[in-house]
Amino acid sequence: MPQLHLKSRLRSETIAAFLAWALMGLCFDDAKAQSNTVTVMRMPPKMQAVPLPGDVVSFQREGRELTAVHFSPTNERVFLYPVRSTHSASLTRMGHPHDPWGHSHHNSIWMSHSDVDGISFWNDRGTTTGRIVVDHVPPKSFEESDDYAAMKLVIRWISNDDDKTVLTEHRRMEVRPIDGDRSWFLIIDSMLTANGRSTTFRQSGFGLAAVRMAKPMGVHDGGGRILNSKGEINEKEVFRKPAKWCDYSGRVDSTPQGLGGITLMNHPSNPSHPTPFHVRDDGWMGACLNLESPIEVSSDKPLQVRYGFWIHDGIVKQDECEEKWYDFQKMPIFKFSFPR
Repeated sequence: MPQLHLKSRLRSETIAAFLAWALMGLCFDDAKAQSNTVTVMRMPPKMQAVPLPGDVVSFQREGRELTAVHFSPTNERVFLYPVRSTHSASLTRMGHPHDPWGHSHHNSIWMSHSDVDGISFWNDRGTTTGRIVVDHVPPKSFEESDDYAAMKLVIRWISNDDDKTVLTEHRRMEVRPIDGDRSWFLIIDSMLTANGRSTTFRQSGFGLAAVRMAKPMGVHDGGGRILNSKGEINEKEVFRKPAKWCDYSGRVDSTPQGLGGITLMNHPSNPSHPTPFHVRDDGWMGACLNLESPIEVSSDKPLQVRYGFWIHDGIVKQDECEEKWYDFQKMPIFKFSFPR
């Protein structure tokens, strides 16, 4: 009997070992099968707004940066740099090539004004100046898709003399490719309201939308070309003349195809349309908000403006710019909404 009991126990242990081995094999095969299974993942949007260190958001098309928004509170204003078409070099620069200290406020693509109730938000230095700094980035600020990427900011225009907020600005910036990297729109929508009192943009040739072109693209420094919607050429003909748009094109780099430019477009809903353009042969270009008359802003009477920047390869013709301006002015204006 003891011998039979031993054989029975050995048989049971053998069966148990076999079953355990078989189970391990099944688990291994299942894990192997799972590791070989291709998971169906969602494709990333072609256009992305990528946050970077230092309060920077990079607008990228399939991983390649077209431009970036800089909004650190240590800056005097919000600006976009670099600005690229298909070339690695930026079409814009920081500061005047011949007066970097006196024109340190020339920050690639930016928005500001030289006279708001006597305060200059244009210059970096002076007796009565202000700064344009981000108050916060709203929830769900970033928008991404195959067609465009965008972000929103809440910005304060602050007097340096008493540190008081003069204006509150809600701004949305959208990058929308038209022809891949070769051609794309930067669209800036801005709504400005006064804080508890009436505020006046006094008449000025400086503000709101501004561009500092790269040095090689300037008429003086690189033989570039200025063209407006009336077909007028360079500073002598274009300076402070009313137009729907103004294009600044020239050489970007030393390659045979290294040409490009930016067309600054004023929207028909903006004040004083067609607006005078303040443009210089030294590479400076701006759309005047109110060259000839003041504009009053209050909490009950906000000012909303829209500007378009068409970034492109090559030296474009008048009819090409005109076509893009019509495309721009047909796009729906962004409607700002505020939580109650």
